[in-house]
Amino acid sequence: MTAKTLMIQGSSSSAGKSLLVTALCRIYARRGIKVAPFKAQNMSNNAAVCADGSEIGRAQALQAVAAKLAPTVDMNPVLIKPEADSRSQIVLMGRPWKTLEAKTYYEKKQVLWKHVTQSLDRLRAEHELVIIEGAGSPAELNLRYGDIVNMAVAQYAKSPVLLIGDIDRGGIFAQLLGTLWLLEPEERALIRGFVVNKFRGDLSLFEDGIQIIEQKGGIPVLGVVPYLKGLSLPDEDAVSVEAASLAAQPASPAQTDIAILALPRIANFDDFDALRAEPGVHIRHVDSASQLGTPHAIIIPGTKSTMADLNWLRQTGLADAIIRFAKQGGAVVGICGGYQMLGQSIHDPLHVESHDDSMHGLELLPLVTTFAEKKATHQVDARILGFSTLAGETITGYEIHAGETHSKTQWLEIFHRNGEQVSVKDGAVSPNGKVWGCYLHGLFQNDNFRHAWLKSLGWQGEASSQSVRFEESLEALADAVEGALNMPLLEKIIWER
Repeated sequence: MTAKTLMIQGSSSSAGKSLLVTALCRIYARRGIKVAPFKAQNMSNNAAVCADGSEIGRAQALQAVAAKLAPTVDMNPVLIKPEADSRSQIVLMGRPWKTLEAKTYYEKKQVLWKHVTQSLDRLRAEHELVIIEGAGSPAELNLRYGDIVNMAVAQYAKSPVLLIGDIDRGGIFAQLLGTLWLLEPEERALIRGFVVNKFRGDLSLFEDGIQIIEQKGGIPVLGVVPYLKGLSLPDEDAVSVEAASLAAQPASPAQTDIAILALPRIANFDDFDALRAEPGVHIRHVDSASQLGTPHAIIIPGTKSTMADLNWLRQTGLADAIIRFAKQGGAVVGICGGYQMLGQSIHDPLHVESHDDSMHGLELLPLVTTFAEKKATHQVDARILGFSTLAGETITGYEIHAGETHSKTQWLEIFHRNGEQVSVKDGAVSPNGKVWGCYLHGLFQNDNFRHAWLKSLGWQGEASSQSVRFEESLEALADAVEGALNMPLLEKIIWER
């Protein structure tokens, strides 16, 4: 079997490629088609862990679930995790490979390209349809020579391409037509349709716009997808965190107010989507002490660079504010890198992530972290040893961290890692139970744990199921996109070639 392919490329980052691929994966999966997602190269600190411990982009994991598959590393063979403005860790085939400066990354194209094509070939051999996602824009002319994710992939697979533009940000004609016209003739020939995304208002007012795009581009508009709100699905880009920080509004007196720190190198920020979706819970992303106020709880999330972001907390005054808040009896939670920050000290003798050998933590929990070269990436099952009324309950999550932490007040026992039986203690908690942390990402996806913690903050909302909400969101997304697209024309583009 050699699967047909369809590629989704965008006029820019955040045009909506990932969600469109997610929608198409669900649309074709529920039609009984063996469909799989693929993105050759992803740049994101929002990662997921596959069953074998390999890391891929969170978006591809979401797309796999939409396709009713378990995520695998072939769906995202190259993951770039930024550590600084011009330096990133390269995760190749799910494992850390090299840390490279941006200017040297493109010199590795041939090595990376081999893995990209081999992964795509394996997916095509096992499925009937592969939906391929591009990255950024294919019209970044200065980056074309190093391309392993956009038109290079489309040409390798001989794949038809849909070009998607974001009308909500304005300039949709320049986005779609400008991108098309900047492509080389052989690349332009692969563009088989346009999609206008994030439309608000009366669609009849844009009918002439559709005609203009089709006339000037010589390519049909397959559909206008509405701006979709209220979906309980993870964002891939930290751009959403930055936007939320700028637009943060105060909570009403009836809401449970949770302040999540908008760390510069924030990672796995979708950990808190389940909290955000609960009625009566108000989530704010905070990047300054003046924004902090007096929330019911503060969460320090994961980060790609713990020591650098801990320095940032001190420079912004947030570190002192968090310590005061905790000493006054406030609830403070740290996940992964945030958990490390809550401890007494952090050590990096091998300079795994920093030029500093050691750094004092916030000293709110009795733990010490030492960075190691080996990175822990596991899907886990854990048992709660002591946490309010939840002792003895089991939860699921995943680990992505390089640090080894020694704690005196462990409250979790991990008993499965990637399906293998283990016994590993994790976490720490303060004597009053208000300050706690652990390495487990996905912790708040566990309904009982999430509801118990919220109730400890005074939340009185009605309990809900995140898994049900998640599945309903996937179906709603697929319904909206299927209703917006010219599906008969899309069927011809995919299958009749």
